[in-house]
Amino acid sequence: MQNNLLSTYNQKKQEIKSRLTDFKNLPAEKQFEEFQFCLLTPQSNAQRCWQAVEFITKLKNPTHEQVLEILSKKTRFHNTKAKRILNAKETWQKIQPLFTQKNTVELRNQISKEVNGYGLKEASHFLRNIGLSNNQIAILDRHILRNLKVEKIKSQKHYLEVEQQFLNHAKSINILPDELDLLWWSQENGEIFK
Repeated sequence: MQNNLLSTYNQKKQEIKSRLTDFKNLPAEKQFEEFQFCLLTPQSNAQRCWQAVEFITKLKNPTHEQVLEILSKKTRFHNTKAKRILNAKETWQKIQPLFTQKNTVELRNQISKEVNGYGLKEASHFLRNIGLSNNQIAILDRHILRNLKVEKIKSQKHYLEVEQQFLNHAKSINILPDELDLLWWSQENGEIFK
């Protein structure tokens, strides 16, 4: 099992590293798109959420009806998520100054508290997608939980324990956590996405 993983990693390593470099080099307006993307992903398909963000971005000042129309075809819980998307610019202005925070875990925890619709997972996902996760936090999505043989996250405390388990596992097999996340995701979904 371990050998298979390492061999797959060696095949995909360059593509994974390149994707993570793309995240680190995102301009501010693209970071805002990632912020919206992570508002949409809970219990929804990542590719469809990204399509929704692309449609919304093309509209200069989207109305509630327009956002609702797009989300109703792309995500679950579209009523709640439409409100969050419409408030996203205001929320973005509140959290942007936090990005200078040096402690990644504290930054993630702060963002998860500030942003309506983000928990630890979404805040971690967002920071990874803008190149600020520094291999110190984990996006405990289904693909990671399955690989760790954890059924589900029961509480914030449990999230932090499983996160540590993931970080330790990555270290033990000598693959950076951000890279292991993308590797496991690509094994389940056939592509290196976000």
